[in-house]
Amino acid sequence: MSTNSEAFPILPDKTVRRVGFGAMQLAGPGVFGPPQDRERALGVLRRAVELGIDHIDTSDFYGPWVVNELIAEALHPYPEGLLLATKIGAYRDQHGGWPPLGHPDALKAQVQDNLRRLRREQLDLVYLRHTVDQPGYTFADQVGALVELREQGLVRGIGLSNVSVEQFEQARAITAIAAVQNSYNVVDRRSARLLDRTAELGTAFVPFFPLGSGFAGSSRAREDAVLQRVAEQRGVTQAQVSLAWLLQRSPNILLIPGTGSPEHLADNTAAEQVRLDPGEVAELDAVVAEGSGLEAPL
Repeated sequence: MSTNSEAFPILPDKTVRRVGFGAMQLAGPGVFGPPQDRERALGVLRRAVELGIDHIDTSDFYGPWVVNELIAEALHPYPEGLLLATKIGAYRDQHGGWPPLGHPDALKAQVQDNLRRLRREQLDLVYLRHTVDQPGYTFADQVGALVELREQGLVRGIGLSNVSVEQFEQARAITAIAAVQNSYNVVDRRSARLLDRTAELGTAFVPFFPLGSGFAGSSRAREDAVLQRVAEQRGVTQAQVSLAWLLQRSPNILLIPGTGSPEHLADNTAAEQVRLDPGEVAELDAVVAEGSGLEAPL
């Protein structure tokens, strides 16, 4: 187990705090359309920087376009040291769906779109969001497109999202991978093997849905009961317990909890100061969702 407050080198020349901010929830309901309160959304972004957050995760398909435009409006010109990470590989249809858009030419166009809306000449970190293989190109072709963009100076670091261990290794054989972003939290540990592999290599692992299991039934009820008990004993929030458990799970985990609330933003950031004892960690280790592919304890 690691300490919670140390920084981590997400890029060879860039170290970030282990708790950042995921901007997805700043869009409207369903991550679609504008926020209900634009000034509040802008205020959350500015407050994140005031709290010392130096890692913001976004994408042009949040909204779509809405969140990147909010970030640029709130924070440009950007503070020195702020890392912006974005994702490509999908688009939003008129119903708010997330169809894949993975042709190498489309990926290059998405990078240009992110650059324009974020008002950047270079993107710090770009995740390739993998869905399903499509006819006409391969996963290697997709990774190769990002390598080309990095060689052109448009991208600094290449990341992967929603990938298996095998896909991670395939990409690593082509180029250096700066970070992986998969679902992982107290209940959903299907990416545990990939997390352990990235830890071996010193590669950042950035779990999405760090506060939500996405599972229903007895496992979720058990999760809520354990989180509530530990939170009450500690005098902290259940969200802080969830985040602290992740920070102690592995030293290469970087968190990007999302919120549209300045109060929750401050609470989430303060999770760096919560240190769970071995008994509490063991209780949370034993909470595993049905269908997760793992048995307790982890």
